[in-house]
Amino acid sequence: MRTGIALPQFGTHARPELIAGFARDAEEAGFDTLWVGDRALTPVAPSDVYPGYSAENPYPPGFITFLDPVTVLTVAAGATQRVRLGTSTLNAPWYPPLLLARTLTSLDRISGGRLDTGLGIGWMRDEYTAVNADFSRRGRLLDEILDILHGYWTDEPFAHQGPQWTIPPSHVGLRPAQSPPPVFLGGFSAATMRRIGRRADGWAGIAVPGRTGTGLWDLARRAAGEAGRDPDALQRHIRHNVRPGARDEDLARELAEVRDSGADSCFLDFHHATSGPEEALERGIEVLTLLRAG
Repeated sequence: MRTGIALPQFGTHARPELIAGFARDAEEAGFDTLWVGDRALTPVAPSDVYPGYSAENPYPPGFITFLDPVTVLTVAAGATQRVRLGTSTLNAPWYPPLLLARTLTSLDRISGGRLDTGLGIGWMRDEYTAVNADFSRRGRLLDEILDILHGYWTDEPFAHQGPQWTIPPSHVGLRPAQSPPPVFLGGFSAATMRRIGRRADGWAGIAVPGRTGTGLWDLARRAAGEAGRDPDALQRHIRHNVRPGARDEDLARELAEVRDSGADSCFLDFHHATSGPEEALERGIEVLTLLRAG
C-alpha cells in the first residue's frame, strides 16, 4: 500500500511559503503520495453541517482559511520528482468542465504524469449557490463532467453536446502525460459506488469501520462486473482524517488495518489534529516509520 500525507492547505497549516519544503521533505522521508482537498467558502450560518459535526459546531474551524487545491499541487509538483499528487476531492460541479479539463491536463503535464484526479460533489448547498451550480442535480452534472474530461483527453477533434454544456468541434493540442489520468470518485452513497464501478478508476474514500467500508466497496465491484469491467482493476485511495489526541502508535495500527483490507493507498490528514505543517510532517514521518517497522 502506498502511504501519503495531506499538503498544508487549511487553517493554521495554510502557509504558502512552506508548501514546497513540506512536499520535498515528505518525498525524501518516503511518502508515496501528497493530497489536497477543496472548499469554496465558509458561511457564518451554513445550510448544512459537516459530517460528524453539529448545528452548534457545524464544521472544523480550519475550514475558515484555505488555499486553492490546484495551486498547492502545482507548487508541490515543482518541488518533487517521484510522489503521486492527488485531489481528495475536487468538487467537480463547481467548475466549468472545459476549464477543469485544461487545468488538470496542465497539472499532469507539469508533474510529468503524476496526477491522481479525485472528484466529488460536496455536501454544502451554500457553496453551490455561491458558484451558481445546481445542488439538486450534482450527480448528473458529475456524469456529464466525466464525459467531457474523457473526451477532452482522448478525442481529436473533441466536441460535446449535453444537457448542461455544449462544446463545438475543436482541436485539442494539449494532452496529458498520462493517457488519460486516472479518475477516482469520492462519496458514500449507493449511487456513488455504482458510478465508480461503471466508469471510474476507483474510489477516493475515507477510512470507515470494517463492514461498512467492505459493503460499499463490494457494491462498486458488483457494478463494475455488471458493466463488463474488471472489478479487480478498481483502486481504493483512502483518506484518514486524524482526530485530535490520536496517538501515533494507534494511527500506525489503523493504517495497517487499511493496508490489510487491500486498499491501494492511504494518506494522513493532520489538519485538525496538529498546530501547523511542521508538527504534521514530524508526526507523519513517525507514523510512517512505525507502520513500516511493524
